[in-house]
Amino acid sequence: MNFKCICFGLAAIFMSCVLMVGPAAAADKEIVVGGIFDITGATSAVGKDYALGAQDAATYINQKGGVDGTPIKLIPNDYAYAVPKAVTLYKKYKDVDKVFVIQGWGTGDTNAMKPLINKDKIVYFSASYDANLNDPKKTPYNFFIGSSYSEHIRMAMRYVKENGGKKVCFIYPDHPYGKNPIPAGKDFAKKMGLEVGPDISVDLRATDATSQLMQMKEFNPDFAWVGGTTPSTAVIIKDAAKLGLKTKFLINTWGIDENLPKLAGEAAEGRAFGFIVVRPFGYDVPETKIIQTITGDKKYTLHYNKAWASMMVMWEGLKRAKKAGQLNGPGLKAALETLKDFGTGGLTPPLTYTPTDHRATTTCGLYAIKGGQLTLVTDVSIDRTPEYLGW
Repeated sequence: MNFKCICFGLAAIFMSCVLMVGPAAAADKEIVVGGIFDITGATSAVGKDYALGAQDAATYINQKGGVDGTPIKLIPNDYAYAVPKAVTLYKKYKDVDKVFVIQGWGTGDTNAMKPLINKDKIVYFSASYDANLNDPKKTPYNFFIGSSYSEHIRMAMRYVKENGGKKVCFIYPDHPYGKNPIPAGKDFAKKMGLEVGPDISVDLRATDATSQLMQMKEFNPDFAWVGGTTPSTAVIIKDAAKLGLKTKFLINTWGIDENLPKLAGEAAEGRAFGFIVVRPFGYDVPETKIIQTITGDKKYTLHYNKAWASMMVMWEGLKRAKKAGQLNGPGLKAALETLKDFGTGGLTPPLTYTPTDHRATTTCGLYAIKGGQLTLVTDVSIDRTPEYLGW
């Protein structure tokens, strides 16, 4: 065999090896993570800090060596709370960026993409804590880091009963985020023997809710559930006070944060109670000291901590998947389902996922507005019963 033939043969072998190991080698260089966030849309008041939390967490993960030596690359994009744009971004991440994990956002878009997520086997962490996403039989690749909206609304109805309430109303935007937990709330209100008044629709970008609250005033509930975001919640609370309503408000996790007492003022004192899946920003837990190495003296809302916790859970899953030699969607899903009582440095309750139950926890903090501050009343839990899995 002459020298030319030998070279040709070696080149062929080399090219064959490149073709066989090319994708794996590329994967070893970095792990690309899609990011679908609301920076300018209807929920941007709470979405901006969430997006920042995810990006800062990615920086921290890489400072700490990435996924056992492999850095992550978070590609954040603003979808402005528009479902079609979220779907477009999802397809771009899958087809162009070749991701197998995405950090996503809202209820409407996450639910709309369920068939794609299932088919493509892409692990999808959402900022939507919709109970429709936590049954692995239906949504095997969906994960989130808190108790669900349906669990919060059941906790709220139990709180009404335990605190002498007899009448309750539900206030929420005409959007899947607002509407999806309402059947669970009404079902549990019935079990608690509560009288349910008219539903009240208040848009996420409402600047006045007086006319809607006039309907509620006629019913005069002891408590009202609020399923919006912080700005619209503040409008509801202030307008209720102007109308002379004595109703107390039980608020979903995106409707209460450090800005609520600033926006609602005295009207929120002793009347606003919220179910929050993470500790507030700056709260005295171990993870806060780690977060401060990235944020320094900057102040954010608790929604930053939600994203940080989601990224920490993803990071742990990626490390386990890599160790198992399965750094892909199915491998990450299987790795996450081995997490048991996983700690997030005190930001959340211990988190557990199993192949049959993606309810990370059924516990959250109940907070009140006191002295213009978010104040922890107690941590509350609800039974993890099979009956409530997925709704």
